[in-house]
Amino acid sequence: MPKIDSIKKTLVLGSGPIIIGQAAEFDYSGTQACQALKEEGIEVVLINSNPATIMTDQEIADHIYIEPLTIDFIEKIIAKERPDSLLAGMGGQTGLNLAVELHDKGILDKYGVKIIGTSVESIKKGEDRDTFREVMNEIGQPVIESDIVTTLEDGLSYAKKIGYPVVVRPAYTLGGTGGGIADNEEELRETLTHGLQLSPVTQCLIEKSIKGWKEIEYEVMRDSNGNCITVCNMENIDPVGVHTGDSIVVAPSQTLSNVEYQLLRTASLDIIDAIGVEGGCNVQIALNPDSFEYAIIEINPRVSRSSALASKATGYPIAKVAAKIALGYTLDEIQNAVTKKTNACFEPTLDYVVVKIPKWPFDKFKHANRKLGTKMMATGEIMSIGANFEAAFLKGIRSLETGKYSLVHKASELKNLSELKVSIVVPDDERIFDLAEMIRRGYKIEMISQITGMDEWFLNKFKWIVEQEEKLKVMSIEDISKDYLLELKKKGFSDKGISDLMKIDSEDILELRSLYKIQPSYKMVDTCGGEFEALSPYYYSTYEQFDEVEVSDKKKIIVLGSGPIRIGQGIEFDYCSVHCVKSLRKLGVETIIINNNPETVSTDFDTSDKLYFEPLTEEDVYNIIKKENPDGVILQFGGQTAIKLAKFLSEKNVKIFGTDFKDIDAAEDREKFDDLLERLNINRPKGKGVWSVSEGVEVATELGYPVLVRPSYVLGGQGMEITYDEVRLTQYLEDAFERDAINPVLIDKYLTGREIEVDAICDGQDILIPGIMEHLERAGVHSGDSITMYPSQRISDKIKDKIYEYTKMMALNLNVIGMVNIQFIEYKDELYIIEVNPRASRTVPYISKVSGVPIVDLATRCMLGERLQDLGYGVGVYKTPKHICVKVPVFSMSKLSKVEVSLGPEMKSTGEVLGVGETLEEALYKGFLASGQRVSDENKKVLATINNNDKEEFIEIAKGMSELGYQFIATEGTAKALINAGVSCDVVNRVEEPRPNILDVIRNKQVDLVINTPTKGNDSTRDGFKIRRTAIEFQTEIMTSLDTLKAMVAVNRKHVSSEMMKVYSLNDINSAE
Repeated sequence: MPKIDSIKKTLVLGSGPIIIGQAAEFDYSGTQACQALKEEGIEVVLINSNPATIMTDQEIADHIYIEPLTIDFIEKIIAKERPDSLLAGMGGQTGLNLAVELHDKGILDKYGVKIIGTSVESIKKGEDRDTFREVMNEIGQPVIESDIVTTLEDGLSYAKKIGYPVVVRPAYTLGGTGGGIADNEEELRETLTHGLQLSPVTQCLIEKSIKGWKEIEYEVMRDSNGNCITVCNMENIDPVGVHTGDSIVVAPSQTLSNVEYQLLRTASLDIIDAIGVEGGCNVQIALNPDSFEYAIIEINPRVSRSSALASKATGYPIAKVAAKIALGYTLDEIQNAVTKKTNACFEPTLDYVVVKIPKWPFDKFKHANRKLGTKMMATGEIMSIGANFEAAFLKGIRSLETGKYSLVHKASELKNLSELKVSIVVPDDERIFDLAEMIRRGYKIEMISQITGMDEWFLNKFKWIVEQEEKLKVMSIEDISKDYLLELKKKGFSDKGISDLMKIDSEDILELRSLYKIQPSYKMVDTCGGEFEALSPYYYSTYEQFDEVEVSDKKKIIVLGSGPIRIGQGIEFDYCSVHCVKSLRKLGVETIIINNNPETVSTDFDTSDKLYFEPLTEEDVYNIIKKENPDGVILQFGGQTAIKLAKFLSEKNVKIFGTDFKDIDAAEDREKFDDLLERLNINRPKGKGVWSVSEGVEVATELGYPVLVRPSYVLGGQGMEITYDEVRLTQYLEDAFERDAINPVLIDKYLTGREIEVDAICDGQDILIPGIMEHLERAGVHSGDSITMYPSQRISDKIKDKIYEYTKMMALNLNVIGMVNIQFIEYKDELYIIEVNPRASRTVPYISKVSGVPIVDLATRCMLGERLQDLGYGVGVYKTPKHICVKVPVFSMSKLSKVEVSLGPEMKSTGEVLGVGETLEEALYKGFLASGQRVSDENKKVLATINNNDKEEFIEIAKGMSELGYQFIATEGTAKALINAGVSCDVVNRVEEPRPNILDVIRNKQVDLVINTPTKGNDSTRDGFKIRRTAIEFQTEIMTSLDTLKAMVAVNRKHVSSEMMKVYSLNDINSAE
């Protein structure tokens, strides 16, 4: 069927900010879909609130709106652009929910907009739990015994009828938000109450638990003619009970018999046919391991996290094909972009194994509840490819960047057998290491399978790995034969993994491999098991004999990616890597990307000339460098992941384009950095690196409290804290030195000034600062968690001149070529430098888009020897735009229980949104709204608990809030201060006082906003921590920074509302003078 002629201008809905449960996979799918539409001559309008993505880049769509993803703003854009069609399935659950709401409110009909691809009727069939169950019953597909409930009483009654344990699944939420497994009535009361609050339709599915069954996924495609194919099937190593986003997943499935495979494949195809999906769909199925009994868990009638994984695992571009289907094409009419010989109705064939392992944030949140269940907690994931399961799995372990190169884990070794049993039955993020430890101690595989629900096939693979680890521990290098070393390498053991077990240097293993002539070969991901020649050079390493890489003699550069999405290193770095590759390709340079993140644009099959899907470790990267013999590598755009390889690559005499290792080290090493600042006569907060608790206490006393303490060499402010007294400092230092006795702890005088940030480009002689960014919150809140304003609002010309002067001095003295990020504090009219990063930072996409300066392109060209003067954007500080643009952080705290909520020097946000307006208040209004905060000047009830240091400042804000109609409830101390200042306030009992107390007020939804400024963060026993966590868990807005509160009140004072707002495309922002 040819393209539908009436489609001329299509609106694509994005997924908004990166949050747990909805991450970079929609940047990848949205970008691919927009490109597919443009290929067909369609004019594309894109709406997404996320400035950090490739998707919201100028060239991806014809009209890009980085505006709040709300019905009001989408209607404004529809009215302005007048699209004839809407593509809903590329924006995750957010995009799907918005499309349904636009349809149900009649907005699409009002403007003559037709949904293309999967229809609203089909979306509802797949998303509404009750309707879906009815359809399954009609076509004879088994579903788990379940019922839809809308009240707690109905849920308790149904659970009593079917028996515990039960699973709670809220309707229309993402990443399993609000759901969980309840083993008894008490747990059900808590989980169901929460789930009903989070479901936009106050609806939860209560289903009989089938925990322990295998969880299998099929990624399927269907066109309007009813042609269906299976792109990929995947098997979760963890059985049902762990969210698939938190499970280790293998593709293709490894333990299904052919009968089981065909049975579930047929079921999946029957389901998408009955639902009427047109495009991609993910089907999740539970399979009883002891019979052919199965049940359908759910479907996603859109592209999803699993479809991104399936795309990268097979090389089949699901989002691209889904977009073409939405235009009316059928599968047999769409060309396979990988082979260019087959069409999209050919089912991919895999002759390798793919493993996905989640990346959890628990290295940052040590006190979090790490128990895995039906609510997703991973911030990202890695994917690895191997010729066998063991190889893919061990590659995956080292791709996570947790310092693990084997299944040996110190924390597991310290546990006794009963502790290990508990931790594998109630899984957490370290379950796989505990499981390996049990095998190591001789625990029977059959018993482990019985208590975990894991298939014995996987456990036997882990057992083989553990057996080799135990052998290696007692071997000397002379004992390692060529055959044994080759076997280990074929099964995925790294040089470092082997050498660590043998307690020798990894260089010794490298030399032995060279002696034995054991080198990796590279195979191609081709979608067809080698049946047809693939044209997409997309590779993985093996130690088989035949190598499929063709090495060219062109000028070529390797760009290192940034690995999995995590807090502190997110999608912004993928944006930078992709732009670097685009710039190099324009310059005629052959580009090679090394990365291991399946969610991103950088690992799309056609982003670079060659893609190596490999771990970003010294060995894996160096093997590719030896293979390709590039002119050099670029590390600046891969975050800390790439930068930490600078020393190793420098020692190997690999050319690093841009700033070299010794200058990177001068910026990262505390003493070298302090010496440089001293020499340049630049201020920095007084401080010192200390090596013991007693020295730390002495230094802090000398500096005066409060002090900022942090480990050396950190990412995303990890481990940073402001301490106000000796008791807390001592506790911090004792913990820090126990964790890391080798490196010093840095102690600085904490200055409560204004924080300022710049991203600059340097060519070795001149610098260009695209824009000076000002943080709304005072210093002490991590820059990634601050609201960032551009152009700056309160910085004097004198300080701006100093910023330029200091930036130029630092860039030239650190021999920066390319990018540098500098963070400053303005304190009492003096400028201090607090940090210099000679690499791209997380603000690059934001400042690139709002300033109109192609930062990465300019930095890349400087690295290749061009001068800023010749690149068309000048030098110095770039001109400021007419519009105000604010970047507002977005948090995923509801997904991570027992995690501190309050803002501080350690980064906690997972994503960001943009607000653009003619005034600061307008921009802030949009930013707050896009980030999910309710902004209105309607009367609100406010619960306030303020620490003594902040009361004076808070009272002034509260007076303004009272004038706006806010009503206050507070604990005794804060209430007394408010009443004395003339602000009326009701008193509520403290946590330890008789109920109803302050926590009940939050749980019972008696307040709209909680304001709590912490005395000591991260202490779960304190009242403040309990108040903050309760607010998050009961979806009550919370503010812990008075600066943010002040900004919100300023917006409300102006009575800003959506009705009075204009919408701006990127073209509008960049063309305004």
